[in-house]
Amino acid sequence: MPVKFLFFMIDAIHKVIAAINNVAWGPPMLILLVGTHVFLTFRLKFIQKYVFKALKLAVTKDKGAAGDVSQFGALSTALAATLGTGNIVGVALAIYLGGPGAIFWLWIVGFFGIATKYAEGLLAVKYRVKTSDGTMLGGPMYALERGLKMKWLGVLFAIFCSIAAFGIGNMVQVNAISMMMESQFNVNVHITGIVLFVITFAVIIGGIKSIAKFSEKIVPSYAVIFIVMNLVVIIMNISYVPEALSVIIKSAFTPRAAGGGFVASTMLMAMRFGVARGLFSNESGLGSAPLAAASAVTRNPVRQALVSMSAVFLDTIIMCFLTGLMLVTTILKNPAGFEGLEGGQFTAFAFNQIPVVGPIILTVGIFLFAWTTVLGWCHYAERTMEYLFGKKCILPFRIVFSVVAYVGAVIPLAVVWDAADMFNALMVIPNVIALLLLSGITVRETQKYLWNNNLDAVSDDELPVINN
Repeated sequence: MPVKFLFFMIDAIHKVIAAINNVAWGPPMLILLVGTHVFLTFRLKFIQKYVFKALKLAVTKDKGAAGDVSQFGALSTALAATLGTGNIVGVALAIYLGGPGAIFWLWIVGFFGIATKYAEGLLAVKYRVKTSDGTMLGGPMYALERGLKMKWLGVLFAIFCSIAAFGIGNMVQVNAISMMMESQFNVNVHITGIVLFVITFAVIIGGIKSIAKFSEKIVPSYAVIFIVMNLVVIIMNISYVPEALSVIIKSAFTPRAAGGGFVASTMLMAMRFGVARGLFSNESGLGSAPLAAASAVTRNPVRQALVSMSAVFLDTIIMCFLTGLMLVTTILKNPAGFEGLEGGQFTAFAFNQIPVVGPIILTVGIFLFAWTTVLGWCHYAERTMEYLFGKKCILPFRIVFSVVAYVGAVIPLAVVWDAADMFNALMVIPNVIALLLLSGITVRETQKYLWNNNLDAVSDDELPVINN
């Protein structure tokens, strides 16, 4: 009886959370996020045009500046958190649910999202603080507290982010790894869980410097490999590229009947799933990436803001678009092969076109992208937990976070997925409030350093020292 009651309660909670998500991630939230992207794009005079300057800064050491890790290290940590299963499975899911037109809307939301990621990075450095031991801390909670005098809202953001990290940033990622290891190599989920516990703890025990150092080596290298594999498949399907681009654009604005390997879709479905996947993929507006940006060695807020926005360019404009084009060309080439397949199975089928190597690259990619997401989100939660409880909570948190990596590998995750989505939505609200109300500061700083050609200037902003 107690067991039945427990399952009843879990099912009831799941239904409540699902109902909340239908509202939380409904049209109002999508309009709020996309509206913020567009608003900031125009206020910042299309900051996207500086993306190549941003990429150059990302690989340039900012000597003599304050911070804990290099700008490239901060970027790699942020990419570690965003380059997850969403880039491999999420794009396929968008096509499955919204049709090929979803890729167009995913790309559009990525383009405008660059401005939001820029503003997040700028405010993270502008309002960061330094601890008595020299550690840099920043993020939406400090922008809300120091910039808007709304500490209560900063506390709420920190709570929501801390909880979300255990879900979307940990359990759902390691579960994807354990399910893959079980299905592909017949590895028991408990063995996978134990291995993930050990290697996760081994990396995160060193904090942001250890995570950044590991991410710098793994994330860029495998991202390049994944991009190359996408290009290989696209080249194999080269004759279908013009048709694929045409289908993607036309399907974004017109209804599409089922057939040719695609499910039926409407313009609204294409927009909904493309926008939602784009937002989930690059996390612009979520407020998570600024937690890593605040640690960067940088002379002024604008330099790191430019580096931060390059993450969206790499994640969505490049990787997600190439994955989408690879999938659509494969569907057009072999529509019958996709009959009965769903979501992530699309990607597996497409990569199987490359004998032996393709499936291996995909399997390793899911493992590395999912696991580095865990590392990136560990840093995010560590910063929000420190904001709430002080430095004394860090070691216990790292132990618990590593243990949860084992738990996530061995349990069903339907409830966790929905709960994580709910707390992600709750994170957005205080972060967007900071972005909108402090947009004047963002414009002023951009004018001072970028538009007046003073990118090499050292910021004279006050850097408060706190005891935590």
